[in-house]
Amino acid sequence: MTCAAVDTLALTPAVRTLMREVAERAILPHYRTLASDEVIAKAVDDVVTIADRESEAMLGEGLARLLPDAAIVGEEAAHENPAVLDRLSDSLCWIIDPLDGTNNFAAGNPPFGMLIALAQEGDTIAGWIYDPLSGRFCHAHREQGAYIGDERVSARASGQEPPVAAISLLYMDPAQREKVKAHIAPHYRMVDIPRCAAEQYPRLVLRENDLSIFERTLPWDHAAGVLFLNEAGGKAARNDGSPYRVDDYARPGLIGAASPALWESLAAQLAALEA
Repeated sequence: MTCAAVDTLALTPAVRTLMREVAERAILPHYRTLASDEVIAKAVDDVVTIADRESEAMLGEGLARLLPDAAIVGEEAAHENPAVLDRLSDSLCWIIDPLDGTNNFAAGNPPFGMLIALAQEGDTIAGWIYDPLSGRFCHAHREQGAYIGDERVSARASGQEPPVAAISLLYMDPAQREKVKAHIAPHYRMVDIPRCAAEQYPRLVLRENDLSIFERTLPWDHAAGVLFLNEAGGKAARNDGSPYRVDDYARPGLIGAASPALWESLAAQLAALEA
C-alpha cells in the first residue's frame, strides 16, 4: 500500500476496536491493582508499569497487521533503544503512547489514556485518542476534520475572562519558569495540568481549557493531539508559529489554543519575554 493510498478514516473502526480491546485486556485489569514490582522508575518523576508494556506490545502487533509496511515507534521501545526514533521520518510510521498519564495511573487516579498517530515522512496524517474509563474516542485526519466518536467537532473557547490556561512548568528551566509565573500567568485563570496529553488536547476542544503551553514535545505525547486540535479549528504550533513535526521531537516549546486568536495572543506574550 502506498502512502497516498492510506485512507485513515477507513482505518478508524479497526484502530478503535484495537484500542478498546487492549485497554480491556492490558490496562484496566491493572488499574488500582498494581503490585510494587509492577511499577518501575525510568527517570526522575517518571514511571513505567506492566500495563504500559503489555499495552505497547499488543498495540504494536495490531497496528502491524493493519499496515505491515509502516514503521512502529512506541514510547517504551524508544526508551529502551533511542535508535528507534530514527524511524519517525519513514514514509509511514505508527507512533504509540500505550498509556499516557502513567503517573496518574500508577497512583490509582484518572486521567489516563492511549494515543496513536500515523505519520508520513515526519508529518502526522491521523491521530486517535482513547479514554479507557469513559470510552471517549477522539480522532483526526489531515484535511478531513476532527471527531469524537462519529460526530465531527469544532473547537470552542470557554468564553471565560480571563481565558483558562493549563501551563506545564515541569520541564522549563528555573529562570523560564519564573518568567512565565510573573509575566504570563497574571493574564489567565490558571488551572492544574492533567499530566496527560490524552486529556489535555480534548479539553482545548471541549471548552474546558483555552490555552496550554508544553515545553517537552515528544511525538507519542503530541502527534495525535496536535492534529486533533488543528483539525477542530483550534491551533497548535511551535512558539514561533511553525508546524509541529514528529521528527523534530528534541525541539522544546509548543502552544495549544482553542482558537487562532488565543494562540496569537499567548505567542506574542511569550515572544516578549525573550525580547
